[in-house]
Amino acid sequence: MTAIKHALQRDIFTPNDERLLSIVNVCKAGKKKRNCFLCATVTTERPVQVNVVKVKKSDKGDFYKRQTAWALRDLVVVDAKDAVKENPEFDLHFDKVYKWVASSTAEKNTFISCIWKLNQRYLRKKTDFINVSAQLLEESVPSGENQSVAGGDEEAVDEYQELNAREEQDIEIMMEGCEYAISNAEAFAEKLSRELQVLDGANIQSIMASEKQVNILMTLLDEALKEVDQIELKLSSYEEMLQSVKEQMDQISESNHLIHLSNTNNVKLLSEIEFLVNHMDLAKGHIKALQEGDLASSRGIEACTNAADALLQCMNVALRPGHDMLYAVIQQQQRFSDLREQFARRLASHLNNVFVQQGHDQSSTLAQHSLELMLPNHHPFHRDLLRYAKLMDWLKSTDYGKYEGLTKNYMDYLSRLYEREIKDFFEVAKNKMTGTAKEGKKFATLPRKESAVKQETESLHGSSGKLTGSTSSLNKLSVQSSGNRRSQSSSLLDMGNMSASDLDVADRTKFDKIFEQVLSELEPLCLAEQDFISKFFKLQQHQSMPATIMNEAEEMDGGILSRSHNSAVPQAISSEKDMIRQMMIKIFRCIEPELNNLIALGDKIDSFNSLYMLVKMSHHVWTAQNVDPASFLSTTLGNVLVTVKRNFDKCISNQIKQMEEVKISKKSKVGILTFVAEFEEFAALAESIFKNAERRGDLDKAYIKLIRSVFINVEKVANESQKTPRDVVMMENFHHIFATLSRLKISCLEAEKKEAKQKYTDHLQSYVIYSLGQPLEKLNHFFEGVEARVAQGIREEEVSYQLAFNKQELRKVIKEYPGKEVKKGLDNLYKKVDKHLCEEENLLQVVWHSMQDEFIRQYKHFEGLIARCYPGSGVIMEFTIQDILDYCSSIAQSH
Repeated sequence: MTAIKHALQRDIFTPNDERLLSIVNVCKAGKKKRNCFLCATVTTERPVQVNVVKVKKSDKGDFYKRQTAWALRDLVVVDAKDAVKENPEFDLHFDKVYKWVASSTAEKNTFISCIWKLNQRYLRKKTDFINVSAQLLEESVPSGENQSVAGGDEEAVDEYQELNAREEQDIEIMMEGCEYAISNAEAFAEKLSRELQVLDGANIQSIMASEKQVNILMTLLDEALKEVDQIELKLSSYEEMLQSVKEQMDQISESNHLIHLSNTNNVKLLSEIEFLVNHMDLAKGHIKALQEGDLASSRGIEACTNAADALLQCMNVALRPGHDMLYAVIQQQQRFSDLREQFARRLASHLNNVFVQQGHDQSSTLAQHSLELMLPNHHPFHRDLLRYAKLMDWLKSTDYGKYEGLTKNYMDYLSRLYEREIKDFFEVAKNKMTGTAKEGKKFATLPRKESAVKQETESLHGSSGKLTGSTSSLNKLSVQSSGNRRSQSSSLLDMGNMSASDLDVADRTKFDKIFEQVLSELEPLCLAEQDFISKFFKLQQHQSMPATIMNEAEEMDGGILSRSHNSAVPQAISSEKDMIRQMMIKIFRCIEPELNNLIALGDKIDSFNSLYMLVKMSHHVWTAQNVDPASFLSTTLGNVLVTVKRNFDKCISNQIKQMEEVKISKKSKVGILTFVAEFEEFAALAESIFKNAERRGDLDKAYIKLIRSVFINVEKVANESQKTPRDVVMMENFHHIFATLSRLKISCLEAEKKEAKQKYTDHLQSYVIYSLGQPLEKLNHFFEGVEARVAQGIREEEVSYQLAFNKQELRKVIKEYPGKEVKKGLDNLYKKVDKHLCEEENLLQVVWHSMQDEFIRQYKHFEGLIARCYPGSGVIMEFTIQDILDYCSSIAQSH
């Protein structure tokens, strides 16, 4: 190790003006055993810098190279791992932790000891040495050869002492006084030596001259000591004299302390007494109000409220430690408890009497509203009871048992009262509805004129500002009620009393108004009661609820939804809000059943009433949710809305079922099918009802279902028709559907409108082509044979050489169709088409014009074949295109 140390000093550190003080052979912990050396070095120049250098052998040879250097001032922690057992591992904490394993424990200890000495000598910095033996941290402890070497190096370091500032200044002044100090160092050294000898001689002479003065100084010191002894004797006598005074002062101080302690205790006692008197003393006026106060007058209620608040403050005062052990405090608390119990009992009894009296007072007003569709007003009762709201809050915080009892009694009395009122109210509404139905049945038997239909439709548009639309569909249906509909009366279905001839539109308008009035009366009643319960019983009601009844009703499409909405409410709802809901449910437990019964009655009277009810109920649910989405009213109306939606879906399903079961007469022409006309009436009515409605999506879904069923069943009836051609049935009905959808402009049925137009066009063309084959039947057959020969490969100009298709045969066939014969055939065709088509749709001229165009197209086709297959033959038709136009125009005018 000594040889390695000298080699490192010579090759690495001497060129860098550094001296090597200690060395240790190490390798990194946990990795491959690649040895290197950690060296502790100091610089030879001033100021001294201390470093820890990592040296490793080069891969290319046997020489060593400097790899990494750390300044000793950056060393934070030296961890020797174990201060007792021998362990070659140690850690050095610089910018990060470096873990090393020494070749021997002795080398590790020597290196750590050297680091500690260098830190103490040059840095005096707070470097933590942990898990290091205390012996290693002693500055001079021999530890073998390596340590003796380190110690010798340390002594060599001692020869170099750093100059202080004054010494540096003196040397600079001296060197400035000698010009050749730098150029001729030997002469400068001789001069310094001579001056040093002169100074030594002067010092010796000064010491010899000061011996006499030292003797004089010693004599003076002896005299001073004698004076000190005399002063100490006087001080001892003074101390004995003051000892008695000290004892007297101690007694006075102790007496003053006791007086001060007594005064402090008296002040604290006074403060405690004042605290108890100020906070636990109830005025006589308050006591009298609690015992005898008038709970019927406003002034008495105010006095009782103030007294109850004062009593509550006295009872809730925060007593200091020990107060509850005082007899007077215990006695006063018992008195307060008796007053509280007495007043709570008196207040509960009075409020129970008020609740009972309310039932009797309200019962007397029921007769006044028995014939009116109006609920009694509870505002005066609420106004009177709200005077007791503060007292109810006091009762809630002081005697919750009586508070709960009052709550239960209030719910019992009011639930019976509201049940009577609401049942009477709904009974009036049902009577008005059934009376409407009876009147509707009576007037339904009378003949109706178009003006009456228009008048009733206008009244429909005026109901509640929502029903707007066109009267043309109803006017048209009033015309259709005669003629072909009479021929199908045995097979027509009721379809929810859709027909305007079966149920007066005014009846539906009246039902709509009655249903709206029912909801308009219930809504303020429930909101007012809920607001009163919240204020009177001091319950919080306004909290947000993420899920709404409206969304649930929209998502539910024919499925089953729970009657109670409580399960959809999030669990994190306050008990007070839940209490409001439970109270409202008990008080108004009859509202939901009564509403459902009313809805069932309306649906029984006319299934189309479900349209009105769906719009009205949706609007009121939306309004209730904007006020409070978690209120009883919103929940109840949401549940009823689900029932209305079911009835609406059932109405649509019944219409579809009736379409599928429709039958037609085998002896009369079909014309416009009943369910097609009824769909027009339904759509016109629904558009007027659902204009600007919140639940437009439900109607759009119903439209899709109905129109698809109409399409399917029109085609089914057309296939079954025996009297009327299939193309005519399809053409007329799809034309009617297209006209209806174009007039009503229903956005969700745009695709169906285009499909109806395409079906109408296709079947019109098919009917025209089929019908036109009959007037020129032989000519058609002849040219079909010509086209067949050409299709078989015969050239067009060679067709005339065929025996069956020569010029003579062509002339013979053409002669069979002179102009007079063609006109006669067209006239018969017109009559036949007229028999096929119905008058309601008025498509005769459209069909006749299409036949004229098709006939002209066939004529031109025949002329083209003659020109190509019989060139130069001079064969022409015996009538021209102008003749065809004249024939068609003449026939149309004559009919």
